[in-house]
Amino acid sequence: MKEPMKGNGGFWDTIKNGGGSPRLASMLGAPSAQQIAFVRSLTKGQRRPESLSVPLTELKTAVFDLETTGFHYHYGDEILSFGAVKVEGEKISQEVYYSLARPACTIPERIIDLTGITQEMVQDAPELLEALRGFMSFVDDRVLIAHGSAHDKAFLDVALWKTTKAHLGHRVLDTMMIARKLDPERGKSGLDDWLAIYEIPVTQRHHALEDSKMTAELWIVLIRQLRDRGVITLGDLYAYLSKN
Repeated sequence: MKEPMKGNGGFWDTIKNGGGSPRLASMLGAPSAQQIAFVRSLTKGQRRPESLSVPLTELKTAVFDLETTGFHYHYGDEILSFGAVKVEGEKISQEVYYSLARPACTIPERIIDLTGITQEMVQDAPELLEALRGFMSFVDDRVLIAHGSAHDKAFLDVALWKTTKAHLGHRVLDTMMIARKLDPERGKSGLDDWLAIYEIPVTQRHHALEDSKMTAELWIVLIRQLRDRGVITLGDLYAYLSKN
């Protein structure tokens, strides 16, 4: 099993190494009730209005992806892995997060074939709350970005509610929606399509961290195209996406 990567010098490492408040530091090894409270605290107050005036070239984001046991959380599908990479404006950081999560259900063969994640790989993986805590600590208060974000956002929100009775409070941008808005004539939606269109090298598909990295590359391309359309700030982007 691959060990979770918690990043370098970020919020998570600061607390683990004894920085920050003693209360937060103690939560890392605390009973479940305190872990829940810690994760819930990370879902609040993430939609500050002042962030709307931040230029996209300076916006602190976290591009993420999830692998799941299927596509229907209503029928018991669960998160299998978390991946995320921090992006500072137009610069992709070396700080990344990756963790498997142990599901309660059996992984279907089609998902094993798609992701390469087997039942043996997750049997000693962190429980959902622990992996979710690491992920939420890593993304902190950044704007979240995903490709086809409805799927990932829904599973993340369900996981938060299931473990902590909290909802995701972060802003979430969708590279699929932005790419289609910029170039509606192509009629494309899949990540593979847009990677090919913009000649972004494909490393490993259907791996949460690698998909996050490639989506981050796509996000950088989109920032530059948006700038050419006069879309400068996060607020401009929301206004642009809302136009018919």
